[in-house]
Amino acid sequence: MNDIEAYVSRLLGTDPDLERAMEGIREADMPEVSVAPGYGRLLTILAMAAGARDALEIGALGGVSAICIARGLAPGGALISLELKPEYAAIARSHVEAAGLGDRVRFMVGDALESLGKLEGEGRRFDFVFIDADKGRYPDYLEWSIRLARPGALIVADNTLLRGRVAEPGTPGPSVAAVRAFNERLTGDPRLVATLLPGYDGLAVAFVKEV
Repeated sequence: MNDIEAYVSRLLGTDPDLERAMEGIREADMPEVSVAPGYGRLLTILAMAAGARDALEIGALGGVSAICIARGLAPGGALISLELKPEYAAIARSHVEAAGLGDRVRFMVGDALESLGKLEGEGRRFDFVFIDADKGRYPDYLEWSIRLARPGALIVADNTLLRGRVAEPGTPGPSVAAVRAFNERLTGDPRLVATLLPGYDGLAVAFVKEV
């Protein structure tokens, strides 16, 4: 955490639900790559601003972002969180339930692209989508997010700068190439009004237009 992020964290204060979830992630020896508290607060605000009743999360990990999104849902709203690993989904569910939000979040376990196809087959549409999963599939996740979004929805994605590697010409690796493609499609897609914010590790925010 850099000095600016530490400053913001001090202003926001402690969050027992998020701290419990992060501690559970450490105890389970899961990757400690959850959204930072300040970014989590932004997810809550954006879900509120979207008036989200139906939200989708691609990548649950330990449930930190699910807690933040669920807090911002409109009354009666629900979040569907996709997670590849059943053991991660179980841990995330326990953290969401401990935060008192178990009735707002449903986890789908399995390959995310298969789950997205199932949601489309069910006719599901969403007001808010958060992408934070395997970076190599980010372009696919973006297209699915647009297809499943209602007009006026917000699409938000984490790690769109990859610690600056996307801006370094010639930097190798499939994840870097995929996130570059994601950023280019996001900012150039006529169906979206989008931007990239350089906070944390890069935040993408897009508004889905009526098309």
